[in-house]
Amino acid sequence: MIDAVLEAFPKYFPEVNAALGAGLFIFARLMGFIRFAPVLNRKEIPGMVKLAFAVILTIILMMTVKTGPIPSGTSLILGLILNIVGGMLVGFIANCIVLAISAAGDMINMQMGLSSAMVLDPTVGTQVSILGNFFGLLAVILFIDVGGVYWLVNALHRSFEIFPVYASAIPMDRLINKEYLVTLTSNVLYIGLQIASPVLLATLGQDLILGIISKTAPQVNVFQLSFLFKPVLGAAILLWIMPVIVNIINDYFMSYARIF
Repeated sequence: MIDAVLEAFPKYFPEVNAALGAGLFIFARLMGFIRFAPVLNRKEIPGMVKLAFAVILTIILMMTVKTGPIPSGTSLILGLILNIVGGMLVGFIANCIVLAISAAGDMINMQMGLSSAMVLDPTVGTQVSILGNFFGLLAVILFIDVGGVYWLVNALHRSFEIFPVYASAIPMDRLINKEYLVTLTSNVLYIGLQIASPVLLATLGQDLILGIISKTAPQVNVFQLSFLFKPVLGAAILLWIMPVIVNIINDYFMSYARIF
């Protein structure tokens, strides 16, 4: 009985059947996108909230994305897998922008001698540095403030133009710009060093001064003094330049307003 109803449903309700099929593929791409996209991938956001957001956004995209009827011979499993992978790729590209800021926090944390102070980040499920986690949260807040969530949704919507819902293969040459991806991944080190450079240079100068003291006055225990001075000096420099860092991060995000 159920098999007969399922077979007759596309014949009597072709538009509803096409909408359900398109919605299923769009929802799959959204779930892959949410898994990696910044802000949306935070585990602090409950799963039910993410699911509800994906359902609402799927309904909106169904009204804006041109899907058309399902082509004959379309594989449901293959279509779902391709859309999930396509959403993951777009989310990963966007996430590379935010990772550069977290890398700056890791560099500062290591140079300040706080490598042993680690906390659990529920987003990635591993131990991360204190300042790395702080800069990561700061990046998320600033990303939302400059309209990053709108950029994410716009990038996802544009992906349907390049990679249609019913496509049988992912057009990697069109979906991913290799030069753009290389620039984003290299920014993890380049932008991270730029943001962390004031603290790195200040602590390097302190190491040079303590080295000179160690040579001129060997009786001074410079090794123990460095454990005291490095965190204090690094925190003072960080508080002093924090407004400048916020402006740099905002400018960096604005330069990548067109995520994809």
